[in-house]
Amino acid sequence: MRTLGGLATDEIARCFLVSTETMKRRLTRARMKIETAGIPFRVPPGHLLPERLAAVLKVIYLIFNEGYGGRADLASEAIRLARVLTGLMPDEPEAFGLLALMLCHDARRSARVVDGHLVLLEDQDHTLWNSGQIAEGRSIVDRTLTGRHRGPYLIQAAIAALQTEQPVDWPQIVALYDELTSLTRSPIVELNRAVALAQASLPEAALTIVERLDLTNYQYFHSTRGELLRRLGRTEEARTAYRQALELAHSDPERRFLQRRLAAL
Repeated sequence: MRTLGGLATDEIARCFLVSTETMKRRLTRARMKIETAGIPFRVPPGHLLPERLAAVLKVIYLIFNEGYGGRADLASEAIRLARVLTGLMPDEPEAFGLLALMLCHDARRSARVVDGHLVLLEDQDHTLWNSGQIAEGRSIVDRTLTGRHRGPYLIQAAIAALQTEQPVDWPQIVALYDELTSLTRSPIVELNRAVALAQASLPEAALTIVERLDLTNYQYFHSTRGELLRRLGRTEEARTAYRQALELAHSDPERRFLQRRLAAL
């Protein structure tokens, strides 16, 4: 993430939901391990690629996520790296799944932040979406999802592709998140599943999921919880949750969005 993506220590720490000091220690140990073992910096031979794939996919996606939060150069670099990876491993569905996932999300970049303000999916101007990227992402999903192997990146790509359709089929997205949850057991996936449930008109069920998650240092946990509480008319609790999200926000558009939510309450 540092060498290929140019991320600073605090940015890497935010990706892994740990403190900057914790990440500094991890990076130091990693450098020492690489130096001691004499691990070369090069593309490994073909027979070693599969065992390293999961780590490479995760790093590329984390680079993209940091870029999606505001640094367009990082998002573009992550997509470029994914294309390199699909060239190295043309029979790997997860590599194509990651590429499709990033293409579908990045296609909405121009509509996501307008004049410095964050715009939610349902309010975005679709004429600002990159139709070429969406078409490529959907095409990858259509031809890859039919295979027997449905890994987490491919499922997320299917979700992202559905989010570019009108109307959005939220019950189908919930079903895909159910499948993704069983694969990953990730609290972040559970949080996103709760968002999908709320969009499918089930805010109480969504809040039940959110309340049992241990993500108190994660900005989007608090903003999601605030939104659900707002929809359920629990105004004071919603204010508190939005304030907690605001304390953790690291981009100006997200801060402005949360401030607007608080002002509206």
